[in-house]
Amino acid sequence: MHEGDENSLSQEDKTLLLDVARKTIAAVTAGKRPGPFAAQSALLLQKRGAFVTLHEEGELRGCIGYVRAMKPLLDTVVEMAEAAALHDPRFYPVKAHEVEHLHIEISVLSPMRRVASPEEVVPGVHGVMVEKEYHSGLLLPQVAPEQNWDREELLNHTCLKAGLPKSAWREPDIKIFTFTADVFSEPLPADSQGCNH
Repeated sequence: MHEGDENSLSQEDKTLLLDVARKTIAAVTAGKRPGPFAAQSALLLQKRGAFVTLHEEGELRGCIGYVRAMKPLLDTVVEMAEAAALHDPRFYPVKAHEVEHLHIEISVLSPMRRVASPEEVVPGVHGVMVEKEYHSGLLLPQVAPEQNWDREELLNHTCLKAGLPKSAWREPDIKIFTFTADVFSEPLPADSQGCNH
């Protein structure tokens, strides 16, 4: 997604979504219902997949998202902000006193595109999802450059994320999908790390 695309979020859209995510987390950690929030542009009413990533003192604190376009983007961000704060099984729920120390990042996903060959995967441009039988795993586009992974390492780690052998992407019956993401965040601490979702 590039500036100027008809599906590209404006800076105002991004600022609003980050504000909505922060207000949602502040509400739910205080035991309140978030919102209501009003969309200020039609793009926020489009169904889009999105992830909300939380960091605290440079460490991952939560990251959950919808891969597929399930609901309007504004609603997706509200739901995923709450989920990242309270329901990421890797972490204890965020407490109210932590909210001011959180750094919020949002990744709005493009539609998934199945690739015919692993050679089509471009680290740093594409996020990757692999599927095989009941297994699936996904890594966002920003993870590969943050970890200095090449294509093979990116595919290896996506398979591991799916609970598959790391070389499973070489097998003919695996499905590989790529996507891009419009990634934006609050002012970024220098030592922040990426979401491994």
